[in-house]
Amino acid sequence: MTEKVILAGFGGQGMMLLGKLLAQAAMTDGKYVTYFPSYGTEVRGGTAVYHLIISNEEIFSPLIEDANTLIVMNQPSYQKFKGMLRPDGLLLLNATMIKLNDPPDARIYKIPATEIASKLGNVLVSNVVMLGAYLAIKKLFSADHILGQLHAILKGKKGNLFAINKQALESGMQAIKS
Repeated sequence: MTEKVILAGFGGQGMMLLGKLLAQAAMTDGKYVTYFPSYGTEVRGGTAVYHLIISNEEIFSPLIEDANTLIVMNQPSYQKFKGMLRPDGLLLLNATMIKLNDPPDARIYKIPATEIASKLGNVLVSNVVMLGAYLAIKKLFSADHILGQLHAILKGKKGNLFAINKQALESGMQAIKS
């Protein structure tokens, strides 16, 4: 099993946290992992992209040219990275911010992540909504395993954010089931 994922959005939409969560979950599960985060100098508001490869075998390059999965949070990121998705790949898009007028040949899931996060009370958890949807589709890790990683990251001053992130994860998983 080798899963190549590109996560992209504006800086501040949580793509780095999302990638870090998946990478840590894979490592603690005994998988091989490479990741390559990249973001513009403007950081918040600029494009943020995270290349993540998870495999049962050794990985030789962190760069992805043909992704199994593309998770995108906004229109510019979709336009920029859609060509890197395999024809049979999985596209998860934030339907609140992306209008799909040129659908690729892929399995497409439109998740209104920003809208769901807003209803939960914090638009910043839209990345975790997308993570929940991804987990419900790919089933690489259990929700409990991801929540354990999230709990480890959200400690100290950020500890109070765990509950809403847990709700966001569950809401993303539910968005796939409904």
